[in-house]
Amino acid sequence: MTPELIDIGANLAHESFAADFDAVLERAAAAGVSTLVVTGSSAESAEHAAELAARHPGRLYATAGLHPHHASDWTPALGRRFRELALLPGVVSLGECGLDYFRDFSPRADQREAFAAQLEIAVDLGLPVFLHQRDAHADFFALLREYRGKLGAVVVHCFTDTAEALADYLAIDCHIGITGWICDERRGRHLIEAVKLIPDDRLLIETDAPYLLPRTAPKSAQKSAHRRNEPCYLPYVLDAIADARGQDRIELAQLTTRNARRFFGIEARQ
Repeated sequence: MTPELIDIGANLAHESFAADFDAVLERAAAAGVSTLVVTGSSAESAEHAAELAARHPGRLYATAGLHPHHASDWTPALGRRFRELALLPGVVSLGECGLDYFRDFSPRADQREAFAAQLEIAVDLGLPVFLHQRDAHADFFALLREYRGKLGAVVVHCFTDTAEALADYLAIDCHIGITGWICDERRGRHLIEAVKLIPDDRLLIETDAPYLLPRTAPKSAQKSAHRRNEPCYLPYVLDAIADARGQDRIELAQLTTRNARRFFGIEARQ
C-alpha cells in the first residue's frame, strides 16, 4: 500500500525540471505523493513557484521568500513583491529564508537583514515561515527567538544539525523538516538518533528536490548523469524515518500528512 504523502519542500521551479515537469508530477502521484509545496527561494523562483501553484490548484502550493544565498538582492521593493505573492491563493508560506554561514554567498550582515525583514512580513501577514539554517545556529536561533512570539507556524526545513540545536527549536515550538539526508549512513548517522526526539505533531518530511537524492533510492537514479532528486523518492525518506523511530510507515505517513495540512492550511483533496 502506498500511503498519501505531502512533500513540504520541492524546488520544482528549478531549471532541471523544465523538460519533463508533467512526468515528474505523474511519478510523484504514482509514489503516493499527492501534494507538493514548491519552494520559492529567489525573486525568479518565487514567481515561478506561484505560477506553478496557480496552474495546479489543490495539487501544488508555493512558498515565497529569499534564500540567504541571495540575501544581497534584498530591497524594499523586493519585500513588497514577496508580500504581493504571499497573498495569492496558492502561496502558503513565507520563505525559504534564514541564514547560511556554510557558503556565505551573501555577507552575513545582509543575510541577517533579509531574514529579519521576511520574518516581519510573516508576522504582518500571519503566514507560516519556511526556514533555512546551516552553520549559523547561534545567530539564527537568536533572531528567530526574538520574533517567535509574534509568528505563527515555523518549520526549520532540511534539518541536519545537532541534537542540541534540535532541542532549541523544539523548545520554541518549531516544526522540523527531514530530508533524504537521513538516508545517508555516513553523514546522516546523527539524524537517526536525533529524529527520535521530534514529537509526532512536529515532524514534517520533504525531498528538497532536485537536491539530496536519498542514497537508498533506486540504482538507476544513483547512476544517472545528473542524480536529480524527485518528489517520487519521498517514500525513501519516510521509510528511513520510520525505521529510525520504530514507527509503522503507514501511521507515520498519516501523521506527517496531517501535520503538513495543518501547518500550511491545506485542505484534503476530495
